[in-house]
Amino acid sequence: MESISSRIHKVSPSLTLSITNQAKAMKARGEEVYGLAGGEPEMDTPEHIKQAGAAALMAGFTKYTPAAGIPELRDALAAKLKADNNLHYDAKDICVTAGAKMACYTAILAMVEEGDEVIIPAPYWVSYPEMVLLAGGVPVVIETSEATGWKITPEQFEDAMTPRTKMIIINSPGNPTGAVYTADELTALGEIALSEDICILSDEIYEKLVYDGAEHVSIASLSPELHACTITVNGFSKGYSMTGWRLGYTAAPPAIAAAIEKIQNHTVSNATSFAQYGALAALTGDQTFVSDMAAEYDVKRQFMLSRLRSINNIRVVEPKGAFYFFVYTGKLGLKSVNLCDKLLSRYKVAAVPGVAFGYDDGIRLSYCTTLDVLAEGLDRFESFCREH
Repeated sequence: MESISSRIHKVSPSLTLSITNQAKAMKARGEEVYGLAGGEPEMDTPEHIKQAGAAALMAGFTKYTPAAGIPELRDALAAKLKADNNLHYDAKDICVTAGAKMACYTAILAMVEEGDEVIIPAPYWVSYPEMVLLAGGVPVVIETSEATGWKITPEQFEDAMTPRTKMIIINSPGNPTGAVYTADELTALGEIALSEDICILSDEIYEKLVYDGAEHVSIASLSPELHACTITVNGFSKGYSMTGWRLGYTAAPPAIAAAIEKIQNHTVSNATSFAQYGALAALTGDQTFVSDMAAEYDVKRQFMLSRLRSINNIRVVEPKGAFYFFVYTGKLGLKSVNLCDKLLSRYKVAAVPGVAFGYDDGIRLSYCTTLDVLAEGLDRFESFCREH
């Protein structure tokens, strides 16, 4: 019997993972590949975090935990949200998940019913529309522009709303554009959401990686009313270089938090027990790694910005957060998948096609790699652009 669920047929494979896997296969064959497609920090998890996870493992913390996470970690997350984000949550309203990706998905499952519409600004992170589809919802993609710094405007939000609109997803700092919303911009969007009783999913996974005077603002911190209609998502993958640990979390109003915990009860049960002790060490230990990583990425960001701006037939908006550039490539005359295929096969440079992010006239380049790889990869990308 091969009758696959219809919801699966609606969902597209992840092009980011596809490109990464192609590049890895080429490297395994002995080919030199310059990876500018990565979505994870290249440095290892800090030693004190690894030691805490290993110590918990050796101490026998290998059994089930409460579905929403060990109490110590939820307490530490409540303290972190208050200190860093001016967000006041009880520990019981925080759920530790198997990655921020799972946090986004359980939040969507908790809120979106069959036929509900979810507004998603494009370029967007690849998994948002697919998560909405899996939940039975309808992704409503709103194309942003370079002119607004790849950020949705209040006017676009209002124009996109219908009686079926249930949620808007805001990702700041953003993947793939590096866009960072200001407090005023978030307030304007929040007022519209409040006026129509629309839930806000605020994905803040890149909060530690902001540059050039930009400030990360949690939209739920801007008023009690916004706090009451926002699900804040975050995690440990980007800021602490813990992608493989699979640790994220949601913070939400009590009824939504309880719904998320119920979903977790019946899906993954709990995030990995001993990994949670690593997360606890990340929150309570030395934060030098985080600031050092942001400073290092700022150097790479500025290097890549200078190089990309010297190439005549592309355009870039300076990113203020995360570790990506979204490059406008419409003048090259190639759609993004074709462009990335040729760039990888002929020039050995891995990039992610913009169609994965809902914008086919662009590609995503990442600077979470070494400066040597960046320099050579950008040399090759410039040669590619000249020939097209």
